[in-house]
Amino acid sequence: MKLIRLITITSWILIAIIIPIQSVYAQSLSPIIITIQVQGPLTPALVGYIDRGLSTAERVGAELLILQLDTPGGSIDLMNTIVQNIRSSEIPVVVYVAPRGAIAGSAGTLITLAGHIAAMAPETAIGAASPVGGQGEDLGETIEAKQKEILKASVRSLAANRGAEAVALAEDTIENAKAASAEEALAVGLIDLIATDLNDLVEKINGSTVELASGASVLNLDNSVLLPVEMSFIENLLQLLTNPNILFILLTIGVQAIFIELSNPGGWVAGFIGAVCLILAVYGLGVLPVNWFGILFLVTAFILFILEIKAPVHGALTAAGTISFIVGSLVLFNSIETPGFPQVSVPLVVSTGIFLAGGIFVVLRFAIRALKTPVRTGMESLMGLTGFVISPLEPNGTIQLAGEEWSAITDDFGNLPAGTPIQVIDKRGISLIVKRIEKF
Repeated sequence: MKLIRLITITSWILIAIIIPIQSVYAQSLSPIIITIQVQGPLTPALVGYIDRGLSTAERVGAELLILQLDTPGGSIDLMNTIVQNIRSSEIPVVVYVAPRGAIAGSAGTLITLAGHIAAMAPETAIGAASPVGGQGEDLGETIEAKQKEILKASVRSLAANRGAEAVALAEDTIENAKAASAEEALAVGLIDLIATDLNDLVEKINGSTVELASGASVLNLDNSVLLPVEMSFIENLLQLLTNPNILFILLTIGVQAIFIELSNPGGWVAGFIGAVCLILAVYGLGVLPVNWFGILFLVTAFILFILEIKAPVHGALTAAGTISFIVGSLVLFNSIETPGFPQVSVPLVVSTGIFLAGGIFVVLRFAIRALKTPVRTGMESLMGLTGFVISPLEPNGTIQLAGEEWSAITDDFGNLPAGTPIQVIDKRGISLIVKRIEKF
């Protein structure tokens, strides 16, 4: 009976060990598909994320990488970097415009065509790839012509194997900002297929032949495993810094913290926090399309806040600085409209500006009060303090005060016995003059 029980227990232990091993082994034999998701305007953080996804796919020997795309576009430089990385990849790359409602606008059009397979979900769009300036403005006639010719040459190269109609539509997206639905793009061969989701996409491209730089490759995706690569903490943080509302809050905290440090020098916490916030804000400002003229208003606001400390005029400079801060923030973020990049919230700017003014006003009150308080050191700092008699004052003796023993003289004509509560009212030489009080 014990032998049977031992065999049963051993069998269950072996099953518990062998089954996971077999599962992992079987999974390792299955084709791996790396998936990455790019959403929003192109930024350096997204470029780094795509590059990391490609590196991961090559490192694990993936059969395929699927780049799920939803972007209104971005700078030509960032687009060129992504296109080059995709075209030089040793792993086949499928650019999949998804989910429903997604777009591959502007630079996203060329990224989609750069994929070894281009796919779209239903109810998605592609195109409107006419170039604009870095701040969303129209380009000059000569520069625009040059940019368009370069981009049209690029799409002709990327769409060369898709037929004359596909090339014509691709060029039209640049020349006339033409946009097309997924169905329209598929009809002329600009994309390879329409898929409802990732599983449908994998099923439809299984067995397809793709042309890599190293030669033709046949996709064997039977029993494939989808392995998503998420954005890292740093990539998410850098991407978050392209949100103008976040940048505005960082600017506000940075200005407030530096102001506190300057008004109460000697500490380091406020100065450190302010410096970090301003550094992060500067990074985001370098990525976002902003009107740098607004910086002049922000600098003016900061100067007015500092002047309020040096020459307080009952808050007038603070009020002027707050107005300058609000105007500067709106000019910085909202005077330029670039597709894909949101604008800063006006209620957020106004309410934060008022809150900033209130905070600075409170700091100023403490700073002014500290400036007006007479400096008291040594025995002068003991005036008004209370203690008790240690040795009787006859009239000289010793008292306990502020945790220390002091020589004292009583102003009373009588003696003060030990334990009598007293208060310091003056000093004479190295002795304190005290008087009797009823209690502490």
